[in-house]
Amino acid sequence: MGISWGIIGCGNVTEVKSGPAFNKVPGSSLVAVMRRNAEKAADYAQRHGVPKWYADADELIQDPEVNAIYIATPPESHEKYTLDALRAGKPVYVEKPMSTDLASCLRMRDAAVAAGVKLTVAHYRRAVPMFIRIRELIDAQVVGDIRTVRLSMLQPDQSSLIAGSETNWRVDPAVGGLGGLFYDLAPHQLDLMVHFFGDVEESTGMSTNQAGTYAARDIVTGMVQFKNNILFTGTWCFTVAPELKEDNCEIIGTKGKISFSIFGNRVFIQNGNDFEELVFVHPEHIQQPMIEKVVAYFSGSGPNPCSAEDAIESMQLMEKFVSGS
Repeated sequence: MGISWGIIGCGNVTEVKSGPAFNKVPGSSLVAVMRRNAEKAADYAQRHGVPKWYADADELIQDPEVNAIYIATPPESHEKYTLDALRAGKPVYVEKPMSTDLASCLRMRDAAVAAGVKLTVAHYRRAVPMFIRIRELIDAQVVGDIRTVRLSMLQPDQSSLIAGSETNWRVDPAVGGLGGLFYDLAPHQLDLMVHFFGDVEESTGMSTNQAGTYAARDIVTGMVQFKNNILFTGTWCFTVAPELKEDNCEIIGTKGKISFSIFGNRVFIQNGNDFEELVFVHPEHIQQPMIEKVVAYFSGSGPNPCSAEDAIESMQLMEKFVSGS
């Protein structure tokens, strides 16, 4: 049986990054979309050749032709729509961050287990070739035993890394969580750290609102000790001057280091005095490799590419960094 998708929340993130990929993956098709604005839902369906559109999420969930749900709304509604879909017996692929706080994520996980229905979180960089290659370099000890990881994310108020939206919901704690833009971008980064380095032993952090231009936090720092004794430090600030913006991660080992931008396409490898640059061309639809894995999982022919438990690991780190406790 093929996977027939319904999308709840067909906003900008679905225009190129994810939406078209559902029709390009074998055994997968996009049959319905939902947006509360009926006119915009109809427009999306017409432009993308989707047979059905809805202005009510429950109608889409109950559509007998839809057998899997992709939730791409702002995080405040991830839990509600996930629980509704799970109750209907339909597997869920939910955007990151999984929800606005850890407690909500735990309820989503428990509901999936209780219902016996599959749940995957869209930490899609796990499946992108560039990050698969970085993990291979780490595992092959190309730069020796990993000692420490340094991440710096410095962005101006109007960052090009932030996906477009009609309202600035990412800095409204009630919609996007207390972490603001950190909760939007850090899931990609911290999920990769957990994916690369495994279980967390300890973590701590702190955050505040320095500029006072919105209610959410605008600067965050965090430290992690992984169980393998690798140490991570990260800094996120979203109010720097445009000329000071930075997106860099350095993985430092006993023989050299691997440097890259998590939102870029180049990887730099230093091994002693030798330097190598790897340049990647990302997929046109960046989520397509992940969606391929999700379709295989939902079809019963592959493992879960990012389980609720996986996503909860990075959510725990984010919440710890922001709360400081």
